[in-house]
Amino acid sequence: MEKYEMLPMQLIQHGIVSDEYFFEPTAQAVYDYTIHEEQYLERFFSVQLSKKEERGSGFKQSKLLIEREIQITNGTIEGAVSAIDYGVAFNIAGGTHHAFSNRPEGFCLLNDQAIASMHLLANGLAKKILIVDLDVHQGNGTAEILKEQPHIFTFSMHASSNYPLEKQTSDLDIPLPDHILASDYLQLLSSNLEVLYREFRPDFTFFQAGVDILGSDKLGRLNMSIQTCAERDAIVFKAAKANNNPVMVTMGGGYSPDINTILKAHCNTFEAASEIMLD
Repeated sequence: MEKYEMLPMQLIQHGIVSDEYFFEPTAQAVYDYTIHEEQYLERFFSVQLSKKEERGSGFKQSKLLIEREIQITNGTIEGAVSAIDYGVAFNIAGGTHHAFSNRPEGFCLLNDQAIASMHLLANGLAKKILIVDLDVHQGNGTAEILKEQPHIFTFSMHASSNYPLEKQTSDLDIPLPDHILASDYLQLLSSNLEVLYREFRPDFTFFQAGVDILGSDKLGRLNMSIQTCAERDAIVFKAAKANNNPVMVTMGGGYSPDINTILKAHCNTFEAASEIMLD
């Protein structure tokens, strides 16, 4: 997508980050992706997905697509490790939360947050992980993959009438009505995060920061403003910071017709992280 190329330039141009803060993830499959079923991984890596799986993914399968998905996933894994040292990290792509354990869906083939979460646990880099998914669409693949993982809590706050039609069960789902008031949206987020940090007590947070909650979004139904989206981000970062959680941010969806709207909303997320997590 165009935003993936333009966002780094916007961040540098606006002085939010400088060039030395960017890193390029490992391009090879060097991590453990086996939170996905072995047979699915074999079909994916050998470019042998079924026609049904290919349609479900939304992509024409190819070696280039495999390389892309590996690099996105590695970016989230390596970013999460980096966040432990620096407090926060971003994957300008990432947020492939519709990928299931055994199939692709909705432009997602490898579930980067699920894989990165298991990497942190397996390597003793975190003990309890909170996934905060605020994309307009439910993180259905993440919920399915991690449903038996007691040390990972999946929290999805999404438009109830939006894709996917068949929702999965996260550890906590907050389905929202179309055009919910911004004040109600922010209050629900704040109050639920307060309870989750107090009761689950995570030591690491993943944040799916989709900007498809905007009123201008072609695929969204929540009608939020740029300002509300920025306030949402600040709530997440403040809650994580207050509870000493590093945060790994994936950018998720954003489909407003004007690319500048998408870039502004994403830049606001970076700016909030810089002001709050790096203070």
